[in-house]
Amino acid sequence: MSFPTPRLMLSVFLLVATTLVCGASLRAENWPQWRGPQRDGISTEKNLPTEFSKSEHVAWRLPLSGPGGATPVVWGDRVFVTTVDGDQPFLVGVSTDGKLLWKRAVGSGNKKARGDEGNAASNSPSTDGKHVWAMFTSGDLACFTVDGEEVWQVNLQERFGQFKIAFGMTSTPVLDGNRLYLQLIHGEGNPKTREATIAALNAATGETVWKTGRPSEAHSENEHSYASPTIYRDKERAYLLTHGADYIVAHDLESGRELWRCGGLHPPSRYDPTLRFVSSPLAIPGMIVVPSAKRGVTLALKPDGKGDITEAANQRLWLHDVTPDVPSPLVVDDIVYLCRENGNLIALDRKTGEKLYEERTHRHRHRASPVYADGKIYLTARDGTISVVKHGREFELLATNQMDEELSASPAIANGKIYLRTFDALYAISK
Repeated sequence: MSFPTPRLMLSVFLLVATTLVCGASLRAENWPQWRGPQRDGISTEKNLPTEFSKSEHVAWRLPLSGPGGATPVVWGDRVFVTTVDGDQPFLVGVSTDGKLLWKRAVGSGNKKARGDEGNAASNSPSTDGKHVWAMFTSGDLACFTVDGEEVWQVNLQERFGQFKIAFGMTSTPVLDGNRLYLQLIHGEGNPKTREATIAALNAATGETVWKTGRPSEAHSENEHSYASPTIYRDKERAYLLTHGADYIVAHDLESGRELWRCGGLHPPSRYDPTLRFVSSPLAIPGMIVVPSAKRGVTLALKPDGKGDITEAANQRLWLHDVTPDVPSPLVVDDIVYLCRENGNLIALDRKTGEKLYEERTHRHRHRASPVYADGKIYLTARDGTISVVKHGREFELLATNQMDEELSASPAIANGKIYLRTFDALYAISK
């Protein structure tokens, strides 16, 4: 009988240790901001449940003091979510085993949107694992440590002027490196006054790094935007994208200087004065998917534009004559998914824009944006119904799950769990 040599035993030990570490890192992917690690709604988590409910596959449920539409964010063993209690907005820190760690007040006032559409807790927080930033529709913006210690707190209306927007400033700031980028697109309906402001803040101190105006011919309600900005980045370029007031605009990250803009997002027949943007653009290397609103269109743009590219056909990859309206686009492999407000799911070929299918899921208002993980797309309806669709060029509905609680927040996926923020509670769904 032969025995393993010390060198062989060491090699086996290192292989096992590496496998364990790599496996743990794959299972422990963070969800640091709205739309996830790459701001694209995609998670690499595996072994997620397809079927679940309010009582099935629930790792834990933590009741919250009030409703909200903000996505929870996750880093390591911490979850952060915003809520309200009466007229007071709060940022809440939770452990990944469902224990409330802390609850901190941010500003004051709970501006409620039309009917049951939302409230002050509509903007999603962001975290880098050391700090967490939270903004509310009132313009109150704060930074805390992950242990709940306040670092700074400001009110953006006091700094940049009163918000003139019907249902509150729902735009979520973009955390990128040591900066927070803000999109404050609003106005009184008169394009000559041009109240819109785009700004970058120092994330550590809250101080303004730069601010710039955002001119537009938009008028009426179209001067308002409920969409969120994002970052485009590839090997050659990186810039901020803001979305609203009839245009998507690219800005230099260091100065805010406008690089290019694209309009043409209205129906071709007439100008719709109520076409205010809610759905946010999706930026992935080589492509920017640009939604609009209501009866508008969806554009796919190349990322290397200059100046006004509204009429530049060579900057378009394709145009689709339907927009998701409220949920933001999703791109998985070679397929672009658009979840319409009514629950219909559209699949388009990524390169050509050719429609692969449009199929009905759950016929109810869809406010949350779709997310993808483990070969599945999760679509969340306002009545708490979550449809699970198989990723692919042919439509296959895998499950229709009922949470029996109202829900407008997009799901977050991390640590092998799906985190759902309903109007009543924070859930961790696990297989």
